[in-house]
Amino acid sequence: MSSPGEAQAGPASGDRGPSDDRASSDDRGSSGPAFSATGRPDDAGDLEPSLVPELLVDDLDRSLDFWRDLCGFTIRYARLDEGFAYVARGSAHVMLEQRGKGRNWLTGELEPPYGRGLNLQISVADLEPILTALRAHDVPLFMDPETRWYRIDEEEAGVRQFLVTDPDGYLLRFQQSLGRRACGSRGA
Repeated sequence: MSSPGEAQAGPASGDRGPSDDRASSDDRGSSGPAFSATGRPDDAGDLEPSLVPELLVDDLDRSLDFWRDLCGFTIRYARLDEGFAYVARGSAHVMLEQRGKGRNWLTGELEPPYGRGLNLQISVADLEPILTALRAHDVPLFMDPETRWYRIDEEEAGVRQFLVTDPDGYLLRFQQSLGRRACGSRGA
């Protein structure tokens, strides 16, 4: 299991150490953002997230098939011998760790579905490519796409969103911004 410091050190380093099996362009899949010379996704800028969840999974390969191939994340780096991968889509970053490999930090018994009581909101520019990939692989949605406006002080923020569970039961809420409007407005 990596610590947050290890996660941030890997992608920023130009060295490819023995425990850093960073994905080549052939491993990334085509639906994620392109990598810049620094190894960071082009649309993520220079900011590293302050919070990166690490999800314990039963099968890293199955999880990567879902996160990378269907949801458009790219592998920033991986330690496959430890069952670990760090994936990102823009500024949304997630660490995946296979249960029973590496150092699994458990605070109690873990039973499927994992992640009960938690949903991860992931902002994307366009929901359609993800929805198309999920439907093509017969992945059921937890909640069909909807349009919602949420009050934030004197404004409302609009989103088009849907929910899906990953192979281990983690609930993902993909959302596309519709912008903001004055509270009570009916026009978009």
